Amino acid sequence: MTLPLTGERTVPGIAEENYWFRRHEAAYLHLIGRCTDAVVLEAGCGEGYGAQLIHTVARRVVALDYDELTSRHVARAYPRLDVVRGNLATLPLRSAGVDVVANLQVIEHLWDQEQFLAECHRVLRPGGTLIVTTPNRLTFSPGQDTPLNPFHTRELAPSELDEMLRAAGFVVDELSGLRHGPRLDTLLGGRIIDAQVEVALSGAPWPAELKEAVESVTVDDFDITSADLDSCLDLVAVAVRA
Repeated sequence: MTLPLTGERTVPGIAEENYWFRRHEAAYLHLIGRCTDAVVLEAGCGEGYGAQLIHTVARRVVALDYDELTSRHVARAYPRLDVVRGNLATLPLRSAGVDVVANLQVIEHLWDQEQFLAECHRVLRPGGTLIVTTPNRLTFSPGQDTPLNPFHTRELAPSELDEMLRAAGFVVDELSGLRHGPRLDTLLGGRIIDAQVEVALSGAPWPAELKEAVESVTVDDFDITSADLDSCLDLVAVAVRA
């Protein structure tokens, strides 16, 4: 059974979701080496595909989500994961018990981001790794502090994420950004995001050209680099518990 679309949670195997799925998958693949032979907590696992991908290299993966329906789905769909339902503000794990905390496209949904990072610091072993990806406020909600996306509570600019991680007691090992590669910069005249948003807001059927373009997107269509962070689409951070 596939989880229902919420307008925000990305679900694999749906043609109209392929752009967002591949965009998230590209970040997972960039970061997965940090999880090799590790005990990993994915805090906010969503549908579970990312936790399952991490499981291909990790020793153990705890997939945590607050939503009951989501947790039941993950347990059924990915039986090799250890599924836990819980609040990210009070992680239901013992202190210093995991090697890696992965938090991809989740922190922007949290009301108390500082408390969540404090919990990540608590459950990580000394020298453990925190992985965070999140939309770049400067490009996702340009020109304003209030997120345009109604599902987001607080979006971060590169400098804000860096400062928040350091204030929580982490040493930032990597701060980079995900952006479109050359093909996506020209596909549909560079309007592949805007075209999807326009269809979603209008409720109109998907034009064949747009659906074909979205279905064609692969992880290779995205680049992750530390250059010009202010213009990237998503922020990618790796921080070490001091």
